[in-house]
Amino acid sequence: MHFAIKSLTAASLIACALAAHAQKGETVRIAFMDPLSGPFANVGQNQLKSWQFAAETLSGAKNPAGVKYEVVGFDNKGSPQESLNTLKAAIDQGFRYVTQGNGSGAAAAILDAVSKHNARNPGKEVIYLNYAAVDPALTNEKCDYWHFRLDADTTMKMEALTTFMKDQPKVKNVYLINQNYSHGQQVAKYFKEGIQRKRPDVKIAGEDLHPIGQVKDFAPYVAKIKQSGADTVVTGNWGADLTLLVKALNDAGLKLPMYTYYSGVTGTPTALAAGGEGEVYVIAYGHANHSGEIGKMAAEFKKKFNDDYYTYATYNGINLLSAAFAKAKSTDPVKVAAAMEGLSFKSFAGEVTMRKTDHQLQQSLFVTKWQKADAKNPYSVENTGYTFAPVKQMEPYVASTPTSCDMKRPS
Repeated sequence: MHFAIKSLTAASLIACALAAHAQKGETVRIAFMDPLSGPFANVGQNQLKSWQFAAETLSGAKNPAGVKYEVVGFDNKGSPQESLNTLKAAIDQGFRYVTQGNGSGAAAAILDAVSKHNARNPGKEVIYLNYAAVDPALTNEKCDYWHFRLDADTTMKMEALTTFMKDQPKVKNVYLINQNYSHGQQVAKYFKEGIQRKRPDVKIAGEDLHPIGQVKDFAPYVAKIKQSGADTVVTGNWGADLTLLVKALNDAGLKLPMYTYYSGVTGTPTALAAGGEGEVYVIAYGHANHSGEIGKMAAEFKKKFNDDYYTYATYNGINLLSAAFAKAKSTDPVKVAAAMEGLSFKSFAGEVTMRKTDHQLQQSLFVTKWQKADAKNPYSVENTGYTFAPVKQMEPYVASTPTSCDMKRPS
């Protein structure tokens, strides 16, 4: 009997040890779905490469779970309807992890479809990692247990940006120009709320919402900005819509300070460089001149692709999954989702936490300024000789905003 108990104990220990490393050597496949064709293809292609590069760099022995990663691209053309088609295709091909970021309309469609799929298909659950869609609704009234956001949402970024702008005495008359969909509308809304609270003397000189991805020439919009007497431009535009806006400002010789979200995104730095130094600021969760592992990865990415690695949410996304796999001792999405709730892990910019109440990552934010690359900030963005230099870092609590999420958890 004594021997039997000893044997049983030994067997239990071996079973526990095996369970602890059950996921080691597994390959976790992630379906990436974003525009790989159309007006925003250059952004989508860069971000697919970024996910694949982060997955390859942080695979195997480079992560605490010992898993390998494979990221496969699906072209959703930026459309909510196409996103549903790509999601179905990915699920049919056995993907249990999906990621998307370009466009909050597509994000809302994926979030809803993943939630419904998981409710109807126990045992085949899917986790959605949102790396760039920043509509606050996705972690507020539309929040869902299976959705985890890696980027900072519009309210967080605008809280940080207006905190910085309130101390800029030159900012008096602001022109708002944004894409006419949820993200652009909310950039305008939350800017007006934030600046009114912190600098009630600042006036809105004018405001435009334009069709997303359809404007070929922003000259008429620039003429309105000039006519308004604005001394500052605030925009949440990204991709071709920001690149073409910058080009039109250059062509008109209109040199106004610009406060942006996405000036570092593919194509825009080259347009900015054509206009010289200028006063352009970015609010984001990272910048072009980080040192350490992320700086090394950015250098390797540039060497490999002659392109910029700027979507650091890919690094955080892989590290979040790896930490959750190790904690859950499994790659099963049901166990992993539970492990990700409230999980803190080391990012490229200090410790970050996946807030349990709404699955919104709490992280530092940076204000950076466009300038010539120098010894202190040497990274040449898009090989232009210019860079985005950090001028202010804000700790996670500064930009953290409350949530109205009333999350329904699986019983």
